[in-house]
Amino acid sequence: MAQSKAFYIFGRSVCAPIMKLFYRYKVINKSNIPDDGKGYIIASNHFSYSDPVLLGLGQKRRLNFMAKDELFKNKFFAFIIRHLGAFPVKRGAGDGKAIKNGEDIINEGNLMTIFIEGGRSKTGELMRPRSGFAVIAQQTGAPVVPACITRLGKGLFAKRIIHFSDPITVEELGLDSIDRRALKNAGKIVMGKIKEMRENDLNEYSRS
Repeated sequence: MAQSKAFYIFGRSVCAPIMKLFYRYKVINKSNIPDDGKGYIIASNHFSYSDPVLLGLGQKRRLNFMAKDELFKNKFFAFIIRHLGAFPVKRGAGDGKAIKNGEDIINEGNLMTIFIEGGRSKTGELMRPRSGFAVIAQQTGAPVVPACITRLGKGLFAKRIIHFSDPITVEELGLDSIDRRALKNAGKIVMGKIKEMRENDLNEYSRS
């Protein structure tokens, strides 16, 4: 991958105070992913262009992201996001190359982040999960960490809660096989965790 460690660290140092000022974000379970040299999949909801940055600030380890291929049409912007760990995926096209890139990231012991709804929710409500993350998990054996970004209140710069759940093994997800039913059920399990975190955080922090 083209990700630059120095560029990533620099980007985090620049973004952290800006994101804190704009979103007053709070991270829950920041140390939930072991720093054991193993690959993990972070499966998150997605409703804002700031989500990748907030997830990156919410973890000590560097993250890699699947990002829609339209973002790579501008060469300058593509250069930046590639060095921050993003790589393109063609949405809705069963992009085998993107899946292979994700598997390589996991097998190298890194963190692979996927927005499992397949795109950005324009309403902020959770959408139906897609199966890409489950395919990568089944192929690599990597545990999946559900993550939920919750917006408290309305407005572009409403406060954010970034919540990471405990890792779920492929056995717990029922991914012993890769048939359609198993993939669909794995999506339901992970999305169920995301819904649970969202409801808890809305109840816990909406009044703060």
